[in-house]
Amino acid sequence: MNYSEIFQNQLTALRTEGRYRQFAELERPLGMYPRARWFQTPDAEPKEVVIWCSNDYLSMGHHPVVLTALHQAVDTGATGAGGTRNIAGTHHAHVQLEQTLALLHSKEAALLFTSGYSANQTALASLGLLLEDCVILSDDSNHNSMIEGIKRSGARKIIFKHNDLADLEQHLLHLPLAQPKIIAFESVYSMSGSIAPIPKITALARKYQALTYLDEVHAVGMYGALGGGVAQEMGVADEVDIIQGTLGKAFGLSGGYISASKEIVDCVRSFGNGFIFSTSLPPMIAAAAKASVTHLMGSSSERAQQREAVRRLRAALKQAGIPNLANDSHIVPVMVGDAFLAKAASDRLLTVHGIYVQPINYPTVARGTERLRFTPGPKHTQELIDQLVTALSEIWAHLKLPRL
Repeated sequence: MNYSEIFQNQLTALRTEGRYRQFAELERPLGMYPRARWFQTPDAEPKEVVIWCSNDYLSMGHHPVVLTALHQAVDTGATGAGGTRNIAGTHHAHVQLEQTLALLHSKEAALLFTSGYSANQTALASLGLLLEDCVILSDDSNHNSMIEGIKRSGARKIIFKHNDLADLEQHLLHLPLAQPKIIAFESVYSMSGSIAPIPKITALARKYQALTYLDEVHAVGMYGALGGGVAQEMGVADEVDIIQGTLGKAFGLSGGYISASKEIVDCVRSFGNGFIFSTSLPPMIAAAAKASVTHLMGSSSERAQQREAVRRLRAALKQAGIPNLANDSHIVPVMVGDAFLAKAASDRLLTVHGIYVQPINYPTVARGTERLRFTPGPKHTQELIDQLVTALSEIWAHLKLPRL
């Protein structure tokens, strides 16, 4: 058995389909963001590039309040956690952050995880397992972490059409009212930027006696008076049973969490293997995350600047005839529709124009909908926007891509 050949054939197939992923080796020096250093080869000097696809949506990764909290935590010894939460790994900083996250979402409790992926996978697996004969109704555009969590739960899964209330209700109608149900969906879908009709979904949940599980990873910090997400902005956060979020996007650090009632959080804490058997988040990260969350609960200037950058970019793209997917969120998908062309556009942006944006292809998006996903932030000035759109116009002409 030639195992190397088998694995090599799999990689060759990815390259043939134009889906082989290459990572840009970057360094983000303090004070330069969104500019960064790109290490093209081990021997060459790094080249300065502008990042346009980071999930550090509000540039909080380098914010002074975050850096100060991080340094203070390190200076007091809050580095590695030293174990799982159950075995010497529950640090004071973890508890403080969980209390802050519960406050952010106006929930009774919150629970930290090492990543948003782990939070989704563990929470959904635990809830679906604990609720006997449970059915989980999942939006067909849900993230892979949610899909994997539902699989692990062993619960029956029903997929409803993306943001389609009529389709969701049709499925609910055919389920016994007394049967346990969870409606699992996202607030902002990261590759299209579409936003869920949360109030209408929660109304259906009440009507058919279902729990709601809302992934707000691309919305926390970004929406709502306190940065609690789209549900908070729509005034229905109290109607959502479980809110899942991340510390690795708008809050600028790493880690994930859920926020819900004390009973739900305690059940996931007590039964969730992904939580029980994982070394806990480094306390210094927890301390810095608390500082970031607390800052954004009291400051809306970062959100306002970010939305203005989105408005300006969309206006410039429209004027240049560069096709981008319309939505009401902060995500700007520029549509290409071909894996090879999306990769070629990304490569040319980086090597010729010094602009980094990653091509998005299958399985992240459906074949034929390949795209470049732009995430303008507070630090993307009008000058950088103009440079980007000029570069895209050159590339659209070079690759003979259709314009609006």
